[in-house]
This record gives sequence, C-alpha cells and structure tokens, in this order.
Amino acid sequence: MSDKNTYQVPIGPIHPAFKEPFMVNFVLDGETIVDAEAHPGMNHRGVEFMGMHRNPLKVIPLAERICGICSIVHQHMFTTATEHAAGIEPTERARYIRTILAELERIHSHVLWAGVAAHEIGFDTHLHFTWKVRERVMDLLEYITGNRVNYAMWTIGGVNRDITKKMYPKIEDTLLYYESLYGKLEDIFLGDTSIRLRTRNVGILTEEDALRLCGVGPTVRASGVRKDVRIDQPYAAYGDLDLDYVIPSSFGYENTGDVFSKTLVRLKEIPQSIDLIRQCVDGMPDGDIDSEPRKAVLINKLKKADGEGIGRIEAPRGEAFHYVRLEGGMEEVANWKVRASTYNNLTTYRPMFMGEQIADIPIIAACIDPCIGCMDRAEVVDVRSGERKHFSHEELHRLSVEKTKMLLGGLP
Repeated sequence: MSDKNTYQVPIGPIHPAFKEPFMVNFVLDGETIVDAEAHPGMNHRGVEFMGMHRNPLKVIPLAERICGICSIVHQHMFTTATEHAAGIEPTERARYIRTILAELERIHSHVLWAGVAAHEIGFDTHLHFTWKVRERVMDLLEYITGNRVNYAMWTIGGVNRDITKKMYPKIEDTLLYYESLYGKLEDIFLGDTSIRLRTRNVGILTEEDALRLCGVGPTVRASGVRKDVRIDQPYAAYGDLDLDYVIPSSFGYENTGDVFSKTLVRLKEIPQSIDLIRQCVDGMPDGDIDSEPRKAVLINKLKKADGEGIGRIEAPRGEAFHYVRLEGGMEEVANWKVRASTYNNLTTYRPMFMGEQIADIPIIAACIDPCIGCMDRAEVVDVRSGERKHFSHEELHRLSVEKTKMLLGGLP
C-alpha cells in the first residue's frame, strides 16, 4: 500500500484484459486509478538473436513471424533495411505491390482491433461481426499471396509474386465490399450511445503528452499530432500517392486523444487505405517484380555487402523500424535490431490511466492496440542490488541445462 487511503492491484501477467503476458501495477484510491506502472519483459522470444545466425534471405520468414497481424510490416522493414545496407534498389512495380499489400493489412488490422476493443467493453456481438467482416480481406490476401497470415511475398530487391491484371476485379470487388459496409461500421463504433459513453473522455492523451512521450500512429494522431511515416518520409510507392494525415479535426471532431478519438482515426483510415489501393492499381508500372531473381547471385552479393541500413515503416499501430548491419565476407546478418510501435506507445499508458476507473482498464489498455510479442525485451535485475546483469550465450545455455536437470529430478 502507498498510504492508508490507497492500495495496489497488479493486473497480469495473465489476465483476460491482456491478450499476451504483460503486467501493469495500479495504485487505486477506491475505484479511481492514481498511478500505473507497466512491466513488460515476460514474452521475450530471442528473435533478433536467431536472425543473426542466418543469411538475410532466411531472416525474412522469421521477421514476418514477429507479429501475426503486422507480418507484412516486419518483412517490409527488414528487406528495406537490408536493401539500404547492401545498396540494392527494389523495382518500381515491386514498390507498388508492396504498398497494396501494406494497405490491405492496414484494413485487416484496424477491423480486427475494432472487434477486440468492443469485446473489452462487453460488446461480443460487435466482435463477431468484425470477425466475419475481416474474412474478406484475408481471403483477398490469400488470393494474391497464397497465405492468409504469413504471406512470404517479400524478397530483397522486390517481391516473390506479381499482382496481375487478372487479379484486379477480385481486388475491386473486395474494396467495394468494405465501402458498402463502412457506414455500418461507423454507426456501430461511432454512433452507438453505449459505446460513446464508454469511450468519450476516457483514456485521454493530450497532444503535449503525445509529443513528449514520443507516441506513434493512431495513438497520437487521435490527439491531433500530424505524424505518419508514409507522408513524412515516403517509402515504397507512397511518394507517388495522394494521402493526408487522418486526425479527428479533419472530420469535425475535437482532437481530444480519448479512446473514441483513437477509434475514429482507425475507422477513417479504412476508406483512405481503399483509396490508396485503387491509386496503386491504376498507376501500376510495368516491369519486373524483382531486381535480382537469381537467389544464388543475390546471396553472394549480400555476402560481399558491407554497410548498415534502416527500414522505417508506418505500421497499422504506428511508426516502427528495423536496423540491419552487414559485414563483408560474412554470410549471416551481423546485427539486427527491431523496434515495434508498442515500444513507443507503452509510455503513453500512464497519463491515459491516471484518474480513470477500474472498469475502464481493459479498453484503455486496448486503445494503443498493444503487441507485446513485437516489442518485448529481456532484462535480468538483481532485486537485492538493483543492478542489471547481461548473460552471454554460454551462460544462458549452462543455466538452461542446470534448470532442466533440476526439473528432471537430477537425471543426467
């Protein structure tokens, strides 16, 4: 207890409000939250370490499995960073194909998030409706790539499969489907009185706090911050497209930064994504989809490369990037660092929770669309001294063997 009027309530690491292992310690005064401290670090998977023991082409399938919802984003970032490090340019047609797939994934991510958010405040009918709606974009992604989740489309210098004119009618049919349903989505999530009561003036992130805490994506655009990598530092085909920042004031709402505003931004980005996909289909350039289709030649070129690069992408959750370093004569990736959107947005939790009620914890936690597996880091702290200790690979292996033997009752 902090004092006689307050008490502590830890939520997590396993809790229905959080979809992944994660914990937040709350200090409460009655039903009111007076302090909140996030504690990640329970879902570290060692992805970067595994990637640094493979050649760049073998890292791509690993990168797209960092996140099940943003698998396009992570393979896009890794290939872009590697292309910068090796001095390889993707073809123009590949840039447009990458953009189409990225915007399809944005539609998928935002529709999925809306369903999860509805579930957090008890509207499971809305959850099931959005789960039905998202099937169409997943079907289209499967039609284009052959897969519904991990798409295996990216390669260094381009993409593995083309989007042909034969596919255009299927793409347009899916876009028309979402346009026909968009009014219903808005009515459900922005017009429903009960949802408005649960989301208006709840979990407020001011523009000042959004900038001070370096938040990203819809989390800060809902506060009126004009920040979007697709516009600020265009990549893929975005430099050729017509798009603008999606913020509440552009649609007649106040930039309050509450949960309602974050919902509005994500919903309004759906028709924007539809428009961007159409722009890409209409402006699709001719040419090859891969600057170096011979994989043996590509691997040899990567092995000789000596440099570093960054892939900076606007994921559905916000800005994220990968750092890659290649060393000449070394087939494996020398260094790989991933920073996902949640890593930034986690710092915005504290001001959003302060002064709110216990019942609002699930929806506030969900409003940044957290992905703990994307951003988690491992850290060992000696609770007696507070000093951090870093273990070598050999030490971790030894400790793992010792623990396994202990669990087996001392068996060899």
